[in-house]
Amino acid sequence: MIGKLIGTLDSISGHHVILDVNGVGYIVACSTRTLRQMGPLKSSVALLIETHVREDAINLYGFVDTEEQDWFRLLTTVQGVGSKVGLAILSSLSPEQLGQTIAAQDKSTLTQADGVGPKLALRIVTELKDKVPAFMARPIPLHGTKEAALADMNNVVKDALSALLNLGYRRVEAFAAVNAANHRLGAKAKLDELIRLSLSELSRKERAA
Repeated sequence: MIGKLIGTLDSISGHHVILDVNGVGYIVACSTRTLRQMGPLKSSVALLIETHVREDAINLYGFVDTEEQDWFRLLTTVQGVGSKVGLAILSSLSPEQLGQTIAAQDKSTLTQADGVGPKLALRIVTELKDKVPAFMARPIPLHGTKEAALADMNNVVKDALSALLNLGYRRVEAFAAVNAANHRLGAKAKLDELIRLSLSELSRKERAA
């Protein structure tokens, strides 16, 4: 089994690269995120590798960091998420965004990835919501708890999230903003304060984009 490859970037075609390692060219499938972080052709590249062995082929999947590799492993435990769909999801969402999306149970954002329909998106958020390790998703804790899940939100946080959704914000964006605002304000936050600071968070991100 191949766990890591270090070599020269020979060529890029679609979502595949050929990595020249001491004269041997390895074809490696990568996400768009990993491809963007590679240097120009002929530059040195190091990739973490997942090796999938089938009866008719040995397929290599490359990742620029362990966070993306761990997400690939986790995603492909879900029925219906093969290697191709796993890479498509990681091409559509960064590991941080994917963690927030699953924590927020935001099915619509997942359907933006090629090959992910509503039923598969529902299966992903349902199966992974309790399996996402903290070091991957890293959601901002609610009132100091160690795990941030919607089921543990108090009524004020739920109402603030609902208010942002009614204003037309996407669920994953609203979830992240409310979490950030709630973390800053603490357990005694009032609804109007939480909404106001959440909107400020969203406005700041829009200006930075």
